[in-house]
Amino acid sequence: MPNLPIKGKSVFPAPIYRDTVLVQVFADAKRYFLEPLLEIEYAHTLMLARQGIMPEAEAALCLRALDQLDIDEVRSAQYDGTFEDLFFYLEKKIAAVCGEEVAGKMHTARSRNDIDLTMYRMVLREWLTQTLVATLHLRRRLVELAWEHRASLMPAYTHNQPAQPTTLGHYLMAYIEILERDAERIQAAYARVNRNPLGACAITTTGFPIDRHYTERLLGFAGLQVNSYGAIAAVDYLAESCFVLAGTMLSLGRFAQDLLLWSTVEFGYLRLSDAYVQISSIMPQKRNPVPLEHVRILASRALMQAQSVVGCLHNTPFADMNDAEDELQPLVYTAFEDGERSLRLLAGVLDEVKFHTERMAVAADENFLPVTELADTLVRSTGISFHAAHAVVSAAVKELEGNYDAEAIAEIIVRELPSIVEGTRMISRETIRTSLSAQNFVAVRQVAGGPASEALDPEILRAREQLLIDERWLFDEENHRRNARTMMREESDALLRRVDGR
Repeated sequence: MPNLPIKGKSVFPAPIYRDTVLVQVFADAKRYFLEPLLEIEYAHTLMLARQGIMPEAEAALCLRALDQLDIDEVRSAQYDGTFEDLFFYLEKKIAAVCGEEVAGKMHTARSRNDIDLTMYRMVLREWLTQTLVATLHLRRRLVELAWEHRASLMPAYTHNQPAQPTTLGHYLMAYIEILERDAERIQAAYARVNRNPLGACAITTTGFPIDRHYTERLLGFAGLQVNSYGAIAAVDYLAESCFVLAGTMLSLGRFAQDLLLWSTVEFGYLRLSDAYVQISSIMPQKRNPVPLEHVRILASRALMQAQSVVGCLHNTPFADMNDAEDELQPLVYTAFEDGERSLRLLAGVLDEVKFHTERMAVAADENFLPVTELADTLVRSTGISFHAAHAVVSAAVKELEGNYDAEAIAEIIVRELPSIVEGTRMISRETIRTSLSAQNFVAVRQVAGGPASEALDPEILRAREQLLIDERWLFDEENHRRNARTMMREESDALLRRVDGR
């Protein structure tokens, strides 16, 4: 049997590995990580010089090489297999300017591991703040609407059935409070994301006398991710951010579902402006509230993508693993991008929406909605138990067989009440009839959290103030990051001046 030639082994990168992994990873890195990677290059080089680990003259050569990078050329570069990833591509570009020996010193006391985790946190904190911006825009519009409609009557629903009268402002404040809690969760997640892992190196730090707090300040972090093993291996910062996004999208989708229901002809509570409806290609009369459907599906996509991130991380080893890196990170950012789109779109829709408050007010007085207050009134006026009051009102409701008539209800109560109430404790027909008014129903509910103006108005005003507080937090955090970038530029310029003798 003749000897068959041994098929030669491919060299790195194998074509299949290149085409299925490295090409996409390089494209994703250019899209998401170029700016943070360059900031890390500056910060680490400045730190090495400051600590005497790298001579200032050599650090200056590296900083100038970074300054001379053609960012447009980097963005347009195609993966050709001569370098492994964006990090090595940039290292090659820097070495072409200042030499491989000097450029190689930039990598002292660091690893791609801590570089990657630092990039991920820098990008994620941006997405968290962008999501907060979008929620604040939506909240601002909802607070305006809540104040405008704080006295606009409407039915409240339970189990998809009309339940009791309330106001549109009261309903909107319920969702505003959820958005306030979303903001609290975003800020809490941001605080845990915004910690510096740089200096953890591969997983156990380094023997060089680095200053992690210095790079923390230059990169705009607000503390260290202290334990080096956890800085590399832990993914709870990522999971928590996805939990927060999923929760925000869950509530957003439920709210959008109500708005879609209200925009049906059968409800007729809500009308979108012409700018936010799409017509049918065959039915001239159609006003399809398609943007609300996009809000719903974008929220659902974001929620499912966020859950997918957590699912991908489940049961992975507690160590540096690619499961949490190249392939996973873009899914995180796509989830946040879809979530932001959903929030922004709903805010835009609500900017031009019209609520048919007259129709809502009529519905609030129909379908037996105020009869809970009739039972309460019987308790307050006659002293009977609520169970007894509930029974007599329930019997009256059943007698009318679904045909609500406030006068008929009053007549039945006047007829039946003497059998359970002593004469001296009887109440007038007028009192009974007043208790069956939706306006009265709302007005007497003055307990904290209720729809009466005494309870609701201060809450809407409080929501205005909380909005300002959250906007101030956002401004301060964004300003902190801006100041860090300014500080890094100033530190770099100062080092270059020292080396130049200026």
